[in-house]
Amino acid sequence: MALTEWTPLGPADLPDLRELALACLRADGGLPLLADEAMLRRLFLDGPGVGGRDETGDLVAAAAVRPVGGGGWSATGLVRPSARHTGLGEQLAAWCTQRSGGVLTRVVVETTSAGTDDFLGALGLRRTFAEHVMRHDLDAVPLVRRPRGTKALAWSEDTAPLFHRAYRASFADRPGFPDTPLEEWVGELTEDPGFRPDRSRVVLDADARVAGFVTLSDCWLDQVGVVPAWRGRGLGAHLVARSLRALARGGCEEAWLAVNVDNPAHRLYERLGFVDAGLRSRWERET
Repeated sequence: MALTEWTPLGPADLPDLRELALACLRADGGLPLLADEAMLRRLFLDGPGVGGRDETGDLVAAAAVRPVGGGGWSATGLVRPSARHTGLGEQLAAWCTQRSGGVLTRVVVETTSAGTDDFLGALGLRRTFAEHVMRHDLDAVPLVRRPRGTKALAWSEDTAPLFHRAYRASFADRPGFPDTPLEEWVGELTEDPGFRPDRSRVVLDADARVAGFVTLSDCWLDQVGVVPAWRGRGLGAHLVARSLRALARGGCEEAWLAVNVDNPAHRLYERLGFVDAGLRSRWERET
């Protein structure tokens, strides 16, 4: 541990940050986008960051804090699997605490190891959000037909309000639902460079009322929602299976989604061939 050299993080560290993130993802699973440059920049370079290198010069640990809306700081960190249980995590936590004004209040975790819960819990943090990251290899995609009496429409400027209506009707009963306004919600989707409007769908019933929707981004099922009246009738399974086929035709070798650990849809995704590929979470200080 005494041989670890700590230096500030900068853009020149991005290749080594990516390699560190990939090492953690290989060992623990989690959000594969963690290794993308855009996310590494956001998590580790938007605010003060520190990296620890061993005697060979390899980046074995990294952490950063960045300001968040409403005040306060958000922290994130990674420790190479082969260098764990040597005190590096405790050093990163102490550094983040000091840089956050003396109190570590929020932590972003995109790849979760076996000891993450105990480590963050001992720091006085509690998990406020967690999602299963799931992967489908697209080798065997089931065929699930759309329920009779429904029709599906692709994303367009004209259908965007229908997608938003389906989003609100599908998720309004979830705790903490943000109810993002139409323009903001549409902007978030369309500004995503990976958004696939041609493969996203909104489903209407026989009376032209929204029944469900799915939006796709790159090789991800970004959002999947079914309004309460249509749950348990096969619409969700159809939207997922149809999306998997669309992604396979679009050149994806595997498909991904993230689902809250408390969401019963997790079982549906397993039945359709998804497997768990890690966990991502958010932590906040106990009040």
